[in-house]
Amino acid sequence: MPDCILAMDQGTTSSRAIVFDLKGDIIAVSQQEFRQIFPADGWVEHDANEIWDTSLKTAQAAFTEAEAKGYTVKAIGITNQRETSVLWERDGVKPVHNAIVWQDRRTANVCRSLKDAGHKAEIQDKTGLLLDPYFSATKLAWLLDNVSGARKAADAGTLAWGTIDSFLIAKLTGGKRHVTDATNASRTSLFNIRTQEWDDSLLKIFGVPESVLPDVLDSCADFGETTPDLFGRAIPILGVAGDQQAATVGQCCFDEGAIKSTYGTGCFVLMNTGKSFVPSKNRLLTTVAYRIGGETTYALEGSIFIAGAAVQWLRDGIKILDHARDSEALARQAADDHGVYMVPAFTGLGAPYWDPDVRAALFGMTRGTGRAEVVRATLESVCFQTHDLFSAMAEDGISPTVLRVDGGMVANDWMAQRLADLLALPVDRPKVMETTALGAAYLAGLQAGLYSGFNDLTAQWQCEQRFDPDSGFEGRGKMLAKWHKAVAAARSFA
Repeated sequence: MPDCILAMDQGTTSSRAIVFDLKGDIIAVSQQEFRQIFPADGWVEHDANEIWDTSLKTAQAAFTEAEAKGYTVKAIGITNQRETSVLWERDGVKPVHNAIVWQDRRTANVCRSLKDAGHKAEIQDKTGLLLDPYFSATKLAWLLDNVSGARKAADAGTLAWGTIDSFLIAKLTGGKRHVTDATNASRTSLFNIRTQEWDDSLLKIFGVPESVLPDVLDSCADFGETTPDLFGRAIPILGVAGDQQAATVGQCCFDEGAIKSTYGTGCFVLMNTGKSFVPSKNRLLTTVAYRIGGETTYALEGSIFIAGAAVQWLRDGIKILDHARDSEALARQAADDHGVYMVPAFTGLGAPYWDPDVRAALFGMTRGTGRAEVVRATLESVCFQTHDLFSAMAEDGISPTVLRVDGGMVANDWMAQRLADLLALPVDRPKVMETTALGAAYLAGLQAGLYSGFNDLTAQWQCEQRFDPDSGFEGRGKMLAKWHKAVAAARSFA
């Protein structure tokens, strides 16, 4: 029976499980959406029990389908929405509060206070991150301060905290393992990515006890094995990475300078910087791309909070779309000079602005504005934000020659072409679009010995379509100027 790998891809709006054969082809897939909870302006939560329930059900469904086709699942890889924080009782792995999602802005004032206290430089130097509520540390501190008895229980050692990967591993192993990997740890603001360890000074700054933190392993490692009741036998968990780092692996961006951009709920551009910690002078992030065999590979990252989530809002919020896939046809209906600009700052703006207070806005609407113009403006806003990230990278001395893209949004040919036109850069879309899950599978496969190294993986990567920038594309400068005016206006209003 041929071997295969189960990837659990726990995202911001849905949980998916995909089984890949060793060629990287999809054998089975299962997906379930779950609730988005908005308790207050700028607050975003998930029910961690729903995350577990949907993750387990989709994993079991994909596992069953794959093995019914004659395959044998040899290992599990996990990839997850990063920064989202869960605090749970060690006994029974019971969450004590909803998970606080990476998009959540409730700790913006805490971050301002820490900046005013002079901690910004130390945090950025050690973690590569900016002081922003996006990252996990202030979310954990909020949970400890606002869940009744949490600090006392943490001090007594009865509580555990982690990002979603850590929570899923605890559930899968029956509470036996409390671990994470270096990529997820690097997003917490508590992990020194130079020394690769939890940092005592950072823990003190954020008021976090080390007793609740997981052990940090390589991205390819023994994370434990599932309890036999879940899949009928114990299966080893051998690969873990945050979603954007997993996509970097899935896109085979192993060479220094290789760059990818993932268009899911948010948009995230990562560029491999090799063994070098490269600080950004233009408000990008320095992060861990992956850690294998004890060796750390770093990356520069630009983070956009809202990408596909804006299309989801069009569908579920104001209901001008029946399906996300309808966005391409509608975008093609709008005129090039439609004049509508969206700033999709539903939870603030990420890189390079890092403004937690700005909120979403539509500019330039007339009586003639309809569904097509709003949809097109929404898609274009993601392309404009990507342009801003690339401009910041250029100011840091980085000039990529081609961009590899993935994620649900770039299945839209119109958007992929508009991205190439605005960036004035070729855009490569891979044959296998599920690169986040594929990266988790690759990491698990490397640890299991199913692949001998990166060369095996690189040989499998295939470009499904290249979108070359249109040399006759007009209005680029004018469009970008109006976009920047719209961003300035939204920030001024906030």
